[in-house]
Amino acid sequence: MKQSLEVAELKPSASWALASLSLSMLMPSLDTSIANAGLPTLARAFTASFQEVQWIVLAYLLAITTLIVSVGRLGDIIGGRRLLLAGIFFFTMASLLCGVAPTLWFLIAARAWQGLGAAIMMVLTVAFVGETVPKAKTGTAMGLLNTMSAIGTTLGPSLGGALIAGFGWRLIFLINVPLGILNFLLAHRYLSLDRPAAKTDRAGFDIIGTLLLMLTLGAYALAMTIGRGRFGPLNVVLLLAAVFGAGFFVLAEARTASPLLRLPMFRDPTLSASLTMSTLVMTVMMTTLVVAPFYLSRALGLKPALVGLVLSVGPLVAALTGVPAGRIVDRLGAQHMIIVGLVGIASGSSILSTMPPRFGIAGYIAPIVVITASYALFQTANNTVIMTDVRSDQRGVISGMLSLSRNLGLITGASVMGAVFALVSATTDTTTARPEAVATGMRATFAVAAGLIIIAIAIAARSRVLAERLSHRREWS
Repeated sequence: MKQSLEVAELKPSASWALASLSLSMLMPSLDTSIANAGLPTLARAFTASFQEVQWIVLAYLLAITTLIVSVGRLGDIIGGRRLLLAGIFFFTMASLLCGVAPTLWFLIAARAWQGLGAAIMMVLTVAFVGETVPKAKTGTAMGLLNTMSAIGTTLGPSLGGALIAGFGWRLIFLINVPLGILNFLLAHRYLSLDRPAAKTDRAGFDIIGTLLLMLTLGAYALAMTIGRGRFGPLNVVLLLAAVFGAGFFVLAEARTASPLLRLPMFRDPTLSASLTMSTLVMTVMMTTLVVAPFYLSRALGLKPALVGLVLSVGPLVAALTGVPAGRIVDRLGAQHMIIVGLVGIASGSSILSTMPPRFGIAGYIAPIVVITASYALFQTANNTVIMTDVRSDQRGVISGMLSLSRNLGLITGASVMGAVFALVSATTDTTTARPEAVATGMRATFAVAAGLIIIAIAIAARSRVLAERLSHRREWS
């Protein structure tokens, strides 16, 4: 009983502020999955091809990915509260425009604007935790936010299907309007006011660095998504553009007086390791979404309704374990729980890499439960390590970098792990591949996933050793 009251023990104002942050995490994740569920209906409504309606999802994700670091830095400069309120307003208004869109390309443009609001909400929600809850409750609060994100992902397909069946596709976007109004009122009333920065602490906004980073990330995201993992000449050109863009970005940041990202930050072994591990873990988590539908339908022969039910198990487990994971992190320490979470993900992936189809649904679900519960523990611990002791004037940009690392992992996972699966399955069309080939592809893909997590474990161990050495040096100096 005592554990269940931990969040409720916060002051009423802090509890309401946490409720606003929870909504700010729920709405963007809900709108990712709910839009995916509506793509077939939207293709019919606008008489469009599947490739065209995919831009409804892609425009949203590209806007988030390219803007997520910049909006974090902007929040550090002008104040997190006022920018978060602007983000909620943008997201709500864009949702209204999506709901009344007369054409497909109007809808795609509105989704890009919605992605701007989503980027602001996702970044500043995490950044605000340090100002909302005591330091000892950081893990619990991070766990709650992870739970809300998982709930949004889980709820999206079923809620989207019900709304479309009962009221039409427009309501999957219009439902955000009342949620956005409620969120705006809560944030305006209960989030702490922005503290005016001293003149010596004020910094300009790095426009050149922002544009270079946006172009670089946009090129990389398009390189990883166009062609569905099959690299053609356009993908190669975009990837080279991203590489050159990254080089120009580093040069620009080294020369400007007020950089978007301070490059010396990456010398911090804890921050660099956490961002790298986050990317690797999200690459692996995307594997469950890329491979699972084909394995369940082709290798196990499940009907579509049952496939959807099995796919919902992972997000449901993540939602249920988020808050308990936060409490464990607060009690046992974030650094220890990062290792435990990674070991759990590696173990579940290794089991799936050897799982024969004869074990059926149970043989798939059991390792997925291990993977997603361990992911909830890792995610909460990793967020806590990064955000607990960060300076207040850097919370936005570092939170943005953390969110960017997750998005890059998702984009890379969808492309690279999908390509591994298709290559090992030895087919150009996985929807018609032989069950044995799909099962082989699934095992090989999760073997690669386990290898990536082993690399993450090595990074975590090395980071811990370097952090301890740095701590000892500070004690002796």
